[in-house]
Amino acid sequence: MESQRNILIIALLLVSFLIWQQWTAKDVQPETAQQSSQTTQVQANQGDDDFIPQGDQANDEGEVPTDASSAVAKQHLITVTSDTLKLTIDTQGGDVVRTELLEHDDSLDSDDKFVLLANNADFVHVAQSGLIGRDGPDSNVAGRPIYHSEQQQYVLADGQDSLTVPMTFTNDKGVVFTKNFTLTRDSHVVNVSYGINNQSGEPVQAQLYGQLKQSINGPEEKGGNMLMASAYRGPAYSSDETRYTKYDFKKVQEANLNQSTEAGWVAMLQHYFVSAWIAPKQEQNQLYSSALNNRGQAAIGFKAPLVTVAPGTEQTLSADLWLGPKLQKKMAAAADNLDLTVDYGWLWFIAQPLFKLLHFLQSFAVNWGLAIILTTFVVRGVMYPLTKAQYTSMAKMRMLQPKLKELKERHGSDRQKMSQGMMELYKKEKVNPLGGCLPILVQMPIFISLYWVLMESVELRHAPFMLWIEDLSVRDPYFVLPVLMGASMFLIQKMSPTTVTDPMQQKVMQFMPIIFTFFFLWFPAGLTLYWLVSNVVTITQQWYIFRQLEKKGLHGNKNKAES
Repeated sequence: MESQRNILIIALLLVSFLIWQQWTAKDVQPETAQQSSQTTQVQANQGDDDFIPQGDQANDEGEVPTDASSAVAKQHLITVTSDTLKLTIDTQGGDVVRTELLEHDDSLDSDDKFVLLANNADFVHVAQSGLIGRDGPDSNVAGRPIYHSEQQQYVLADGQDSLTVPMTFTNDKGVVFTKNFTLTRDSHVVNVSYGINNQSGEPVQAQLYGQLKQSINGPEEKGGNMLMASAYRGPAYSSDETRYTKYDFKKVQEANLNQSTEAGWVAMLQHYFVSAWIAPKQEQNQLYSSALNNRGQAAIGFKAPLVTVAPGTEQTLSADLWLGPKLQKKMAAAADNLDLTVDYGWLWFIAQPLFKLLHFLQSFAVNWGLAIILTTFVVRGVMYPLTKAQYTSMAKMRMLQPKLKELKERHGSDRQKMSQGMMELYKKEKVNPLGGCLPILVQMPIFISLYWVLMESVELRHAPFMLWIEDLSVRDPYFVLPVLMGASMFLIQKMSPTTVTDPMQQKVMQFMPIIFTFFFLWFPAGLTLYWLVSNVVTITQQWYIFRQLEKKGLHGNKNKAES
């Protein structure tokens, strides 16, 4: 076996696999909900158009009474700002119709902030919640309730740990519903609670729900990284039966999700960011989905158990809403398994330790580019024994070429005797013909895992390295790193011992660095940096290993064999 040729073929297949993933991606991730129209204003929800899940119970006539106060109130938008979030809330229904993430720019060096939730003419992504059931104000056939707010703007003040925004609605029976939004400093969790003050003479039955609604067709990805197109965009959920499951738009259109679970959450995922309703803990909730085909939208949500509030009593129902980036540690603290939305694929058991290593090294190196370089050193250091075995095997195989040539001349076209003679020779000389391929096969999962770490980690979004590399999550704008990577690959090829004599195979081998350079032109700069540094380490290790082999007299043995 010609080790160098097989190694390059394996590596080529690996890169081709990553390219293939991009072209077969079904969902296109919108980098931002506002990118198709920077000037599009938030549109107020129309209650009649919103999908509202049916409650567990209606009144005797099968309808919900109409509240006159709902028609009198005036609908408007209010804004709530913390240090991390800026929410726009529609007083009709109290839905979050726009969310700006204040710590994340829309694009590199942009003055606009990243918009996670939006309600534009061409793209909808909103977080809805309400009370349904027999007496739930959101079950009103005349439309959803219009809440009253004392202010139109609320801001978390300096030194203030949390901010609670109350909105009230009173039905015609005198029952007061208070919807509270609570934002906490340095947090992407919004607590949404309903206070039910029943001063009527009858019990009130209501059921809390929360859902995320989004357009199935989103705006196309912008930026310099075509690989982002492979990032999943769509619904997902977690239950006591499954820790994390994607329930894509196609599944929503084919069959509605209907699953009972204790606790659990539902989410809309996209590249780097997630919106998620975290259902009440220690409650038996129902997870559901629905396709709004007439508007090209889909919804995924939860319904909490039906509660009864006796006359003259109060009760509070609440759920949490995550709006923000995929920060694994904070998401894990917010809800069980929510951190799994950082999807590292089937090699997650390798990718997660790699991310922890990368994050740990970044805490010392400060720069994420330097952290990638240090991670490369660590990985290649751990893999050094395999690398040494790889090049030792390659050197030994080269030494055996004269004897293999003699076998070929002796047995001619008798392939069976030729194979038997080769196996006997390998056994006698204690050479493993697969020794040059196995190490690269072991390294492939590490490379794929690191690829997903760099793809999924929001920490690398807009993270600079040095000089012209201002964002490690997108391609090198001037293609310097891919060219250097190709040059380093060419140098490795020249340094490696080879026994290829076929002219056609020699030409194919010579074009390998060019082919790889072309592929890496579109890879994230962080991944290209890793491959480049890995090649530099390989060149150093290869020079050292061959020098040690020379000291052991392998070249002398080789010359003796040739003579």
